[in-house]
Amino acid sequence: MSISMAICETECGNALCRRQKENVLKVLVRDPGNYGDAAEFDVIIALNDALRMFGDADGFVKRNKIGKDVCTLHYDMIRDDNDRSVLEKAMTRNFTGWVDVSKMNGADAKALISMSSPEDRQTEWDMLSFDEMGEVCKKCRLSWDKGRGCLGSFGPDNSALPEIASRHGCKITASVPAGVSAGRVYTKDDAVILCGEIAVLRNALAAEGKQAVHRYGGAVDRLEAVAKISAEEGCGFRFF
Repeated sequence: MSISMAICETECGNALCRRQKENVLKVLVRDPGNYGDAAEFDVIIALNDALRMFGDADGFVKRNKIGKDVCTLHYDMIRDDNDRSVLEKAMTRNFTGWVDVSKMNGADAKALISMSSPEDRQTEWDMLSFDEMGEVCKKCRLSWDKGRGCLGSFGPDNSALPEIASRHGCKITASVPAGVSAGRVYTKDDAVILCGEIAVLRNALAAEGKQAVHRYGGAVDRLEAVAKISAEEGCGFRFF
């Protein structure tokens, strides 16, 4: 297992992704049927049920280019207009669980979002492709991991760096394993302390030998980048 580290980018006024990450488009719910037109659904039919409605099953499959691994047909998979008109009355709605908050009134949408957990939300940022995300990150001054974003690797969960840090009085770095377990969010004040630990850690690794420098030097560089951004922007950071 590995440990990652990241700044709390949505706390930063300079984060280019902030507006998109804060713009929630959809929320995953347990009871989508209660949300009327805001509830998203797929229109589906089992392939075997669909084939029984046609005398020429092979022709239906060829016309609509249905793959051999398909068991369920979605409405937009049916290419032939005539076939679609035959099937649409037999097709059923299958709720996806997602609710489009733009189709709710403002107060209800706000309440639903506030009651949801972050992992049950889709934001405008989530709708971007990886390439599109990458282009935003390249332009962002908070992209501390060599322009690839504001999240990167601390190292394996059995890294000796926290233990080395503990022996040299570097309490923030030493606390990383406990911080992961507790879900701790470090503050900008912790970032200032971490900035002061960097030189100590580099000297400690040099004293440990070349192998330690090789193994953990990169992690210290990344810690420094996170600490500087957090201190400058006044945002938190975390390990997970």
